[in-house]
Amino acid sequence: MSAPKWGVVATIKAPVHDILNFCAHHIDIGAHRLFIYLDDDNQDAYRILSDHPKVRPTLTDDTYWKRLGMKRRVKHQSRQFENARHAYGRALDVDWLAHIDVDEFLWPLDRSLAAQLADLPSDCQCARIRPVEALAGDDPEVTYFKGYSIRQPKRRIETAGIYPTYGPHLNGGFLSHVAGKMIYRTGVDGLKVQIHNVFVGDQMNPGQQELDGTQLLHMHAKSWDDFIAAFRFRLKKGSYRSELKPNMPREDGGLTLHELFTMIHDEEGEAGLRSFYDEVCTASPFLMDRLRSHGLMYSYELHLEDRRNRHFPGLL
Repeated sequence: MSAPKWGVVATIKAPVHDILNFCAHHIDIGAHRLFIYLDDDNQDAYRILSDHPKVRPTLTDDTYWKRLGMKRRVKHQSRQFENARHAYGRALDVDWLAHIDVDEFLWPLDRSLAAQLADLPSDCQCARIRPVEALAGDDPEVTYFKGYSIRQPKRRIETAGIYPTYGPHLNGGFLSHVAGKMIYRTGVDGLKVQIHNVFVGDQMNPGQQELDGTQLLHMHAKSWDDFIAAFRFRLKKGSYRSELKPNMPREDGGLTLHELFTMIHDEEGEAGLRSFYDEVCTASPFLMDRLRSHGLMYSYELHLEDRRNRHFPGLL
């Protein structure tokens, strides 16, 4: 029996350099097909991606949305849903599809992703891939990542100790999601994709398994410049938006990230945000020692430039 083929769907608004890094990495680790939905009029990216046999780029312009019979959704999360649905209808030559973002990189640990998928039972319609979050560091060859414990009680205790100032307000010490992302079977009638889950009818994540042999490397705030450049958008519309829940109950002093960041910014300005970033998001000896003591420290050589040059030679 041949190994299952897998692919990726992503809605992307990013510089061409980042898009090519994302695509090259996933092609390099075995993706059979990439469905890339360009969320802006990125003609340069579209032209380059169109020439690669494994990539199916789509410009999500007015013509695209009219073809789907709808107006362009205002929220980017809603556009992601629609694009993932559209890709699912086109994913006829892959057995599995992962819905991820341009700052997320699938990272198989000891075996190929295809081999891991082949081992899943037939009643498993989806598998969850857990994230690790990038830390800012000075080593150009190595990227450091922090992890978290799956069990919530253990996670809370560890987080409070690892991040002494802000830990109680952070889920696992992460600024982004800890739910991870899904890879799901294609050809399932009625399957609908969301950001962190899939539904078949009213059933959420039927037959879900944990794909422990693969991590999702999330480059959410890999540098201070990246963090502050995205800060206002994330505070208003993204992963720090006001409607998301606090990490712990309000009666125990819980704050949402929106409330925490607003408080820091109001009281201390950008200097306060930088202090937060240095404690929580920087690969300092103090933080790395704490993470190692709990088995939550990871480091990988990504070689993104090498991968990009291999799959898109001479283009940047």
